[in-house]
Amino acid sequence: MTGLTLRRLRRAETDLAADLHRRAGALIPGYDTMRHPPAAFAALYRERVFDAGPLWGAFDGQRLVGHVALLPGWIDHLYVEPARQGEGIGSALVALAQREQDDLQLHTFQANARARALYERHGFVAAAFGDGRGNEERMPDVRYRWRRAMVLKP
Repeated sequence: MTGLTLRRLRRAETDLAADLHRRAGALIPGYDTMRHPPAAFAALYRERVFDAGPLWGAFDGQRLVGHVALLPGWIDHLYVEPARQGEGIGSALVALAQREQDDLQLHTFQANARARALYERHGFVAAAFGDGRGNEERMPDVRYRWRRAMVLKP
């Protein structure tokens, strides 16, 4: 993971993040990213994700290799370049989110074993399981929660 830079994305980079979401999401068993055209992903990022909260990117040189979108108390989206998964990019993005906020939740699909393992390695605990009725994809999901440990001084 040498040379990885984390920084806030610029509005002009939202299409890169949307494309990454579409390509990385296609690896999740049962998640059909072809249900929406690439332009719909781009519109989502331009019109909602970018303005809703900070959108951080992980860059290898000038190339976007991962991103995390944050909302107050939530990780909204986290995706890593498919060919670069397993290199610690997702861990760097989760750690960034944990530095930014003391209490985080997120949803992921139950079938997304790789993401679930990532979050669990970083101290997230499954708080609720859904049957898919609460998400657009109608896929069973899980809500995770993480809280910064409070250190009490004597």
